[in-house]
Amino acid sequence: MQEIIFVINESIDGGFEAEAVGLSIFTEAEDWNSLKKNIIEAVSCHFDDDLKRIITMHFVKDEVLTA
Repeated sequence: MQEIIFVINESIDGGFEAEAVGLSIFTEAEDWNSLKKNIIEAVSCHFDDDLKRIITMHFVKDEVLTA
Protein backbone atom coordinates (compact mmCIF):
# COMPACT_ATOMS: atom_id res chain seq x y z
CA MET A 1 0.00 0.00 0.00
CA GLN A 2 1.39 3.40 -0.97
CA GLU A 3 1.41 6.32 1.47
CA ILE A 4 0.82 9.85 0.20
CA ILE A 5 1.72 12.73 2.49
CA PHE A 6 -0.04 16.06 2.13
CA VAL A 7 1.29 19.28 3.62
CA ILE A 8 -1.64 21.44 4.70
CA ASN A 9 -1.38 25.21 5.12
CA GLU A 10 -3.94 27.82 6.02
CA SER A 11 -4.81 29.89 2.97
CA ILE A 12 -4.33 33.65 3.03
CA ASP A 13 -7.89 33.98 1.74
CA GLY A 14 -9.25 31.63 4.41
CA GLY A 15 -9.66 27.87 4.34
CA PHE A 16 -6.87 25.40 3.63
CA GLU A 17 -4.45 24.45 0.83
CA ALA A 18 -3.05 20.95 0.42
CA GLU A 19 -0.04 19.77 -1.60
CA ALA A 20 1.17 16.20 -1.93
CA VAL A 21 4.87 15.67 -1.24
CA GLY A 22 6.66 14.43 -4.37
CA LEU A 23 3.51 14.35 -6.51
CA SER A 24 1.66 16.95 -8.56
CA ILE A 25 -1.53 16.81 -6.51
CA PHE A 26 -2.97 20.06 -5.17
CA THR A 27 -6.35 20.98 -3.74
CA GLU A 28 -8.02 23.47 -1.43
CA ALA A 29 -11.20 23.89 0.60
CA GLU A 30 -12.97 26.29 2.94
CA ASP A 31 -13.18 23.84 5.87
CA TRP A 32 -11.37 20.78 7.19
CA ASN A 33 -14.03 18.19 6.29
CA SER A 34 -14.29 19.50 2.73
CA LEU A 35 -10.51 19.42 2.46
CA LYS A 36 -10.43 15.73 3.39
CA LYS A 37 -13.04 14.94 0.73
CA ASN A 38 -11.16 17.01 -1.86
CA ILE A 39 -7.87 15.27 -1.08
CA ILE A 40 -9.44 11.83 -1.53
CA GLU A 41 -11.01 12.94 -4.81
CA ALA A 42 -7.75 14.49 -6.05
CA VAL A 43 -5.79 11.30 -5.28
CA SER A 44 -8.42 9.16 -7.02
CA CYS A 45 -8.27 11.39 -10.11
CA HIS A 46 -4.47 11.38 -10.18
CA PHE A 47 -4.15 7.58 -10.31
CA ASP A 48 -5.92 5.35 -12.84
CA ASP A 49 -5.84 2.18 -10.75
CA ASP A 50 -7.93 0.76 -7.92
CA LEU A 51 -5.11 0.48 -5.38
CA LYS A 52 -5.86 1.66 -1.87
CA ARG A 53 -3.54 4.36 -0.55
CA ILE A 54 -2.83 5.73 2.90
CA ILE A 55 -3.14 9.50 3.05
CA THR A 56 -1.36 11.39 5.80
CA MET A 57 -2.31 15.03 6.35
CA HIS A 58 0.45 17.13 7.94
CA PHE A 59 -0.93 20.49 9.11
CA VAL A 60 1.61 23.34 9.19
CA LYS A 61 0.84 26.54 11.04
CA ASP A 62 3.34 29.37 10.97
CA GLU A 63 2.95 31.95 13.69
CA VAL A 64 5.12 34.98 14.32
CA LEU A 65 5.46 36.33 17.85
CA THR A 66 7.26 39.32 19.27
CA ALA A 67 8.77 39.50 22.72
